[in-house]
Amino acid sequence: MVEFKKQTYSDLVCEYVRELILNGELVPGDMVNEATLAKKLSISRAPVREAMQVLSREGLIVINPQKGKRVVSLTSKEIKDSYFTGGVLEAAAVADTFALYDKEDVKKLEQIVQEMKRVAESDAPIEQMADLDNQFHGVFFSRIDNKLLVSLCYRSCQGISKFLLFKHWIKLFSRFEIYQRHNKILRAMKTGEAEKIEKSIRQHYIDAGEKMSRFGKDLSGNS
Repeated sequence: MVEFKKQTYSDLVCEYVRELILNGELVPGDMVNEATLAKKLSISRAPVREAMQVLSREGLIVINPQKGKRVVSLTSKEIKDSYFTGGVLEAAAVADTFALYDKEDVKKLEQIVQEMKRVAESDAPIEQMADLDNQFHGVFFSRIDNKLLVSLCYRSCQGISKFLLFKHWIKLFSRFEIYQRHNKILRAMKTGEAEKIEKSIRQHYIDAGEKMSRFGKDLSGNS
């Protein structure tokens, strides 16, 4: 029998705030008021405070005792550093656990890449690439038995690309480039050479970080 995790009020608040960020109703630097959220969702302040802590750990909200809570706003260098860090960690972890990936894992990666190619050659919504990208990297994370490392990887890149700056991330590369970038990693996986695998994943993130850094905030607060 499959057991489903029961959603708490704090889970619902997290989902609500993520959706506001994703839709652009909350943008980097915006204040997030607990009282307003509690009133809007007709709940007490306690689960909202708990949700803020969760979102802070995810890298979406910054909590400052004097200035309150805001949606994270990153400089160009911080974005570039985040992608570099996430790439180094994921690449090293995958290379280190390469022996654990079996034929079924490679088959899953192949299927995802083929679906990316289908999207690239069709009029399907480009947003589908975001889900396929999550699935692709999810195959890697499924074999990494280090919750802290996986958490750091997600925090380094997922919050930026899939929420804070999603409208930019989805336009970084053309559909065909997205397919090619992931196919390159797949080809490295098929070589069975840990060094090539690590290098391909690390470069994948470095290239994305270089492009994403253009959408960071400079020290004066301008984009």
